[in-house]
Amino acid sequence: MANTPSAKKAARKIARRTDVNKSRRTRVRTFIRSVEEAIAKGDQSAAATALRAAQPEIMRAVTKGILKLNTASRKVSRLAARVKKIEA
Repeated sequence: MANTPSAKKAARKIARRTDVNKSRRTRVRTFIRSVEEAIAKGDQSAAATALRAAQPEIMRAVTKGILKLNTASRKVSRLAARVKKIEA
């Protein structure tokens, strides 16, 4: 356990940031899940709409340090490819 006042404060800050990051990560996963559910139903228009909503949220996670840029880009790319595949 932290002994010095600065270490105690750092522990409090870490706990606060952890809560914020968890909620952001959950939000991203929810958006991704909405796209995947639309894909599973085979509803192309709903999937495209969900993807348009998810894409900025995923990229926002990059700016907040939740995801790395390449990871986010890969997720968006793969989702977009799956949405496009529904059309065919």
